[in-house]
Amino acid sequence: MTYRKNRRRGLAATLATAAVAATLLGAAAPRPPVHVDNPFAGASFYVNPDYARLVEGSVARTTDPAVRARMRAVKRHPTAVWLDRIAAIHGGRANAGRKSLAHHLDLALARKKPGRPVVATFVVYDLPGRDCAAQASNGELPLTEEGLDRYRTEYIDAIAKVFARPKYRDIRITTVIEPDGLPNLVTNLSDPECALAQSSGIQVEAVRYALDRLHAIPNVYTYLDFAHSGWLGWDSNLTQTVRLYTDVVKGTAAGLASVDGLVTNVSNYTPLDEPFLTDPERVVGDGPVRSNAFYGWNPRFDEADFTRSVHRELVAQGWPGTTGMVIDTSRNGWGGPARPTAESTSASLDTYVTESRVDRRAQRGLWCNVAGAGLGEPPRAAPAGYPGSHLDAFLWVKPPGESDGSGENIPNGEGKRPDPMCDPAATPGALPHAPLAGHWFHDQFRMLVTNAHPPVS
Repeated sequence: MTYRKNRRRGLAATLATAAVAATLLGAAAPRPPVHVDNPFAGASFYVNPDYARLVEGSVARTTDPAVRARMRAVKRHPTAVWLDRIAAIHGGRANAGRKSLAHHLDLALARKKPGRPVVATFVVYDLPGRDCAAQASNGELPLTEEGLDRYRTEYIDAIAKVFARPKYRDIRITTVIEPDGLPNLVTNLSDPECALAQSSGIQVEAVRYALDRLHAIPNVYTYLDFAHSGWLGWDSNLTQTVRLYTDVVKGTAAGLASVDGLVTNVSNYTPLDEPFLTDPERVVGDGPVRSNAFYGWNPRFDEADFTRSVHRELVAQGWPGTTGMVIDTSRNGWGGPARPTAESTSASLDTYVTESRVDRRAQRGLWCNVAGAGLGEPPRAAPAGYPGSHLDAFLWVKPPGESDGSGENIPNGEGKRPDPMCDPAATPGALPHAPLAGHWFHDQFRMLVTNAHPPVS
């Protein structure tokens, strides 16, 4: 915390000078925004009108009155705004008619209620060589020094310039930084592209640059993506990944103080809680529950357990206990007729796990437009009932209804390629006819609304 205090002393000196000038001009000096522990607490959440417009498009295609009403209820919920390429910063025709970053902040400021802060969430997602272990979500910037330079100047600098405008100082701007980026550098080094991303150091340098530029703005909050329990839940993966994050963040100007928290389950489907599978060591049939093929000896079955373990490991490696955790609950509700209502009574381990788990995926590693999924807990600050998880918020980071990717080759200027995980012919359980990642997918949205748990209200 030393850096933050010293930086604010410098800021205070600047403001003192400004105060003298303001006094001479008969105006009050501005006060620096207070950087709070949990930016979501006590704040109203910005609701993206671009998302609401897409929802209305699905409402117009739906004939069932009950489903239409639930869809309209969804559009009142806040979702993150994805800055997934340089054009997204500027908006307009080059970004499918969506609003620019400045326009979103103008709207958030206009909707701010007197005496109550407003929080708006943006996903920073244009890493050079992005998502090296997949294809559907590849990005526009190559894993080269030229790509890194563009990331700094055309992307991060452009974002920071908008965030730092004085008129936005009363908005709590929260950022989710580079989903899937750093975890790939730990667990996916058998992939040549990920191995190159790790050995080149380009992605680490990019993340450090993003943290340095964004953390320096007092009303901006930085949350690093930390994958999910189905990816990093094994002890070895969890410990190694926290170690990488610790090394990366200690290499920033502010060290560990440059990060406000971590976000898990971004764009994923891992349940918040597995109510009928509470003991991974419980022996059923021929082995402990975690030895079942679905979990593969991973002892973290859900995101509540995972965030608790991650926070414990963060503190063990020197992170402050105030480090917050956020869970993306946009698509992990798993309601609908397939959701179990009681623990299985079977003596067969496979049957017991299959009948007891709320996660209805055929395999835990499925991530692309998964059939049967439903909306999860609605966004809210400081959710209670999860001791030890240190939750700052539940968020809908992935806007429900935006595709994970396509299994077909769809020409585009976004760097996105077909991915076999999104092709139902190659991966049973992936929804058919999916558009490119980030594009609206009506069939998926209707499914998510129908299978919501808790039901949409």
